[in-house]
Amino acid sequence: MYDDSSSRIVVGLKGWIDGAAPGARLPSTRTLVAEYGASPVTVQKALRTLTEQGLVETRTGVGTFVRAARVNRPNDYGWQTAALGALPSQPPRSVALRDAPADTIALHSGYPDRELLPERLVRAAFARAARSDAVIGRPPAAGLPELQSWFAGELAAATPSTIVAPTAGDVIVLPGSQSGLTAAFRALAGPGRPLLIESPTYWGAILAAAQAGVHLVPIPTGLDGPDPDEVDRAFDRTGARAFYAQPRFANPTGTSWAPRVVDGVLDILRERGAFLIEDDWAHDLGIDADPAPLAARDDAGHIVYVRSLTKSVSPAVRVAAIIARGPARDRVLADVEAHTMYVSGVLQTVARDVITQPAWRTHLRGVRHQLAGRRDLLMDALRAHVPGAHLHAVPAGGLNIWVRLPDGTDLPRLVRECENAGVLVAGGDGWFPAEPTAPYLRLNFAGPNPGAFPDGVRILGRTLETLAGAR
Repeated sequence: MYDDSSSRIVVGLKGWIDGAAPGARLPSTRTLVAEYGASPVTVQKALRTLTEQGLVETRTGVGTFVRAARVNRPNDYGWQTAALGALPSQPPRSVALRDAPADTIALHSGYPDRELLPERLVRAAFARAARSDAVIGRPPAAGLPELQSWFAGELAAATPSTIVAPTAGDVIVLPGSQSGLTAAFRALAGPGRPLLIESPTYWGAILAAAQAGVHLVPIPTGLDGPDPDEVDRAFDRTGARAFYAQPRFANPTGTSWAPRVVDGVLDILRERGAFLIEDDWAHDLGIDADPAPLAARDDAGHIVYVRSLTKSVSPAVRVAAIIARGPARDRVLADVEAHTMYVSGVLQTVARDVITQPAWRTHLRGVRHQLAGRRDLLMDALRAHVPGAHLHAVPAGGLNIWVRLPDGTDLPRLVRECENAGVLVAGGDGWFPAEPTAPYLRLNFAGPNPGAFPDGVRILGRTLETLAGAR
């Protein structure tokens, strides 16, 4: 009777291999069957195990041999240098995308911790989607009609009765807002053409502009937003036809436009026949205020409205939408079709499932309270332990606090020394489309383990003090 255990054969052959020369041929299967009293199937199983472990190699029709030691030589990719040419100029990869080791205090990320996400709703939605036709069907290029209707209805709810509300046909569903910004920049500004942009602003918009090949024209922005007169002069000086901005809960500053700025910019758009690309990325992340989209006051197609669900539903559900009207919508859709074709029907189905559940609104109310507590905890710690820092504003929504550091701060060294001490922070230079005007940090209050925020800020304060003493 054969012994069906292959482990005994593996152990025996490893001893044989240890004493054999590289390239030596192993005994035949017939010999091993006789030696170990095992079946041919068991012997073959043992040989597969040795092969997977890299100890032997099989040559079809010849036999099995002790694997020869191989010299690991570095691959030569030098030919690609000539083929690819010079590296195109574009912003470096943002620190906000870095994964944080488990033993660090993460104040750098641009994404909310999982405890701020509707995890139960998302898991249930994926389970239902897996049983639906979404797993095999191709959705329309502009998005599932039901999801288009939801996005349109959200903006329509904020639209005054005197203005024609958007419809589902105005909506283009996107695989995240990042691709939508690139499409809007290409379609509305165009390669080589100027695009007005707030400074500082979202680093991803700077990256999208580089990908689209547009020429950025920075507009300084402050606590109340940009100066409308400065916006008007920039339109006049450059001949630009589009302006990218975050009027509510801006990333990184956390500020919102004052009513006078909103009115002034809307007047400029109408007078100059220009577009505003409104990025409402934090629509679901209000704390002390609810977002009031400028697009709700648009009566002539001047505003191309971008809204994302990635931060509020799940980073794994990258679904967003652009709402645009007229030929502008057609041009954006043509660009989206050329680059992404369509958004996964599974992800669209999951997103729609989550945001139409009664528990969705309950979840958002809970997130508002959690964000408020986290924001206040971080700001109190900054006031107590980093006296040399100036807090730009108390954000009424979003995920970030924008902190100005004392002039002369060696920002790269500060970031590096904080990381060495176990705290990840994001230097603010990456949020400026031109030269930074001062040393800033963008600190995220939605990251994991908020109980460690005070400890992280204490380390930041000590590091800043040490660097100041070294100057």
